[in-house]
Amino acid sequence: MYKTMKRIREFEVKAQNLFAEGSIPGFVHLYIGEEAVATGVCANLNEDDYITSTHRGHGHIIAKGGDLRYMMAELYGKSTGYCKGKGGSMHIADATKGILGANGIVGAGHNIATGAGLSAKYKGTQQVCICFFGDASTNQGTFHESLNLASIWKLPIIFVCENNLYGISMSQSRHQAIKDISDRAVAYNMPGIAVDGNDVFAVYEAAEEAIKRARNGQGPTLIECKTYRHRGHFEGDAGAYKPTEEQKEWLEKDPIPRIEKFMIENKIVIEKELEDLRNEVKGQIEEAIEFANNSPYPELETAVNDIYSDIVEEVRVR
Repeated sequence: MYKTMKRIREFEVKAQNLFAEGSIPGFVHLYIGEEAVATGVCANLNEDDYITSTHRGHGHIIAKGGDLRYMMAELYGKSTGYCKGKGGSMHIADATKGILGANGIVGAGHNIATGAGLSAKYKGTQQVCICFFGDASTNQGTFHESLNLASIWKLPIIFVCENNLYGISMSQSRHQAIKDISDRAVAYNMPGIAVDGNDVFAVYEAAEEAIKRARNGQGPTLIECKTYRHRGHFEGDAGAYKPTEEQKEWLEKDPIPRIEKFMIENKIVIEKELEDLRNEVKGQIEEAIEFANNSPYPELETAVNDIYSDIVEEVRVR
């Protein structure tokens, strides 16, 4: 789990720098600070289990086993990327690993997860679907519709709310009259659990129990992971709306130094082993950047390939 968290952190820090220097086009929403959530949940999953993601999805994809090279190539807009360079940061998917896609629409993953859960139940497999989403998306109708159907049909879905306290620049205290989003599970007769989202072990244990319930046919669970994004909503957002004291408090709860301290104090590793792991991860990220740099851009002739639209068909005819 530590290696996974470091892969996410290093990938995101590199993405931050590459975007700042103009190497990455489009918008980038970074997962820095939230690594324990994706890692703790996905550590419980099998290869054929599903996840749905969000606009802030790099961490989910890495934790589920996504290839760093294809991810970086997609950020660069290269043809070797997961979506052949046409999706960018917010639309990475890999169905072969159960990654049903990140997307830029707030709350869109809920419905996709409901479909995946229904598929697993219909086929009688032991698969589960993890639905990752943010706090503000729980105000969307898709959230309530999906929890309602998942509860009625006892679908094997774990709804994981990454409550980083902000919907863009709007604090949770201003867009909701509740403190714990997990309370909303009561309306749908499913377990609702709030955990420290910066404690990878707490996340792992909560997800383990919820996944066990889902595989046993007992239906969905809502897990709220209280966490914090270190950066702005997107790169370019200075995050001036976040109080200084609040930022200081949460930076001190950074999940990566936290697990490092735990492992050292409990003699799981020594500092040299940690350093070797860090260097290994940095090497993987550099390899991904080299792969992206050396990959070609999509050919102009492929502009309308793999696009599903009546407008595209009309363009083809013309």
